[in-house]
Amino acid sequence: MTPLTRQPLAIAPHVLDELRERDDAGAVPAAPVHDMDGAPLRCCLRRSRAGERISLVAYAPLRRWAAEVGAHPGAYDEVGPVFIHTGPCQGPDPECGYPFAETGAQRVFRRYDGEGRITGGTLVRLPVDPVRAQTVVEQALHTAFGDPQVALVHVRAVEYGCFHYEVRRP
Repeated sequence: MTPLTRQPLAIAPHVLDELRERDDAGAVPAAPVHDMDGAPLRCCLRRSRAGERISLVAYAPLRRWAAEVGAHPGAYDEVGPVFIHTGPCQGPDPECGYPFAETGAQRVFRRYDGEGRITGGTLVRLPVDPVRAQTVVEQALHTAFGDPQVALVHVRAVEYGCFHYEVRRP
């Protein structure tokens, strides 16, 4: 696999520890679930495997980024569900390419400026071929970061609106 020019970011380990205690909606995570369908895990940026213990928690990715950089996204702050392992995991494999690009599904690449305001987005249908899908993701990110105002991009599933991962300006 060709090295990625823009690194997809998983949820940071210290944030995962916080989410396992109390999520970004203020709730204590429900009992762990065993997923058989390959849920997209945001802690290690891969699909779950049979028998793994995972939790569904509320996560506010823009709020977390804004707190790090001193931005004020205002009304663009949102909270949504994400799957994570119930305990520590090894994190993402940097050799795996862009995650969740294997399905032939639709993705939206939502762009944000340095204050956390939406500056646009791109809708793409990923090819079923995984190699071509990686290229399409790379092209969408290249286009997004071609705008000098873009500070970060959130990659989301169109079907459920789920946050998959973020990519920051290099």
